[in-house]
Amino acid sequence: MEKTVFPSCQGARKRRSQWMAFGLFKLLSYSIVLILFAILGFIIYKGIGAISWEFLTTAPSDGMTGGGIWPAIVGTFYLMVGSALFAFPVGVMSGIYMNEYAPKGKLVRFIRVMTNNLSGIPSIVFGLFGMALFVKYLGFGDSILAGSLTLGLLCIPLVIRTTEEALKAIPDSFREGSLALGATKLQTIWHVILPMGMPNIITGLILAMGRVSGETAPILFTCAAYFLPHLPHSILDQCMALPYHLYVISTSGTDMESQLPLAYGTALVLIFIILIINLLANALRRYFSKKVKTN
Repeated sequence: MEKTVFPSCQGARKRRSQWMAFGLFKLLSYSIVLILFAILGFIIYKGIGAISWEFLTTAPSDGMTGGGIWPAIVGTFYLMVGSALFAFPVGVMSGIYMNEYAPKGKLVRFIRVMTNNLSGIPSIVFGLFGMALFVKYLGFGDSILAGSLTLGLLCIPLVIRTTEEALKAIPDSFREGSLALGATKLQTIWHVILPMGMPNIITGLILAMGRVSGETAPILFTCAAYFLPHLPHSILDQCMALPYHLYVISTSGTDMESQLPLAYGTALVLIFIILIINLLANALRRYFSKKVKTN
């Protein structure tokens, strides 16, 4: 005899399976959040004692066992701004070309594949390329300019993909309506499409800057200095940077016990900078979204 399964039993079984699946997903989500808070709590606990006004506004001293990280903060800021000035125009224009102008076909698919592959290349490879091209071949030497261009190359693929996806999300009816009113394609892109996609484009750029702020390998080959008691005077000077400074005081020195609290303090400042960058990305996204809706 065939076993009869009543609808009420099937419903209870489905609800039980659904409850188990949701419970597993919730457990995994909470686990990730707990791991994140555990890491942040550990860094804050170890590094908060090193944070002071002197630590944030003075240069390292006493063989990296005293002083502060002000040159490294300024150098990190210079590298972020320099890489943004290079990556943003190139990445946005490339994304516009791929989505608005390039004929759909094998060429565009090939470019997308290569862009995705560039996003997955280890940063140390970009550092070696930057050293060969900008430091040696073009003669920039170890400088802020070479480091900024190298970091810009690192984040260009992310900017391109972000721009392309932002423009893809805009319905074609806006393009058709603008062209029907007599606007050229360039006018349509500049006055209609680009402003609508700007929230996502800006978000992608700032997230790319967040990645740049934490990279060590590219600047190791192109611009980072072990110790500079003063700020750089031009883009052709070397600079200190927080990621490389953190690596230096964590792995080498004359008094590791004295340097370790400074390392945790540097890590805490770097995390705080990345947090500010992410909050800025969300704020700019909301600002441009409201501006687009009002217009």
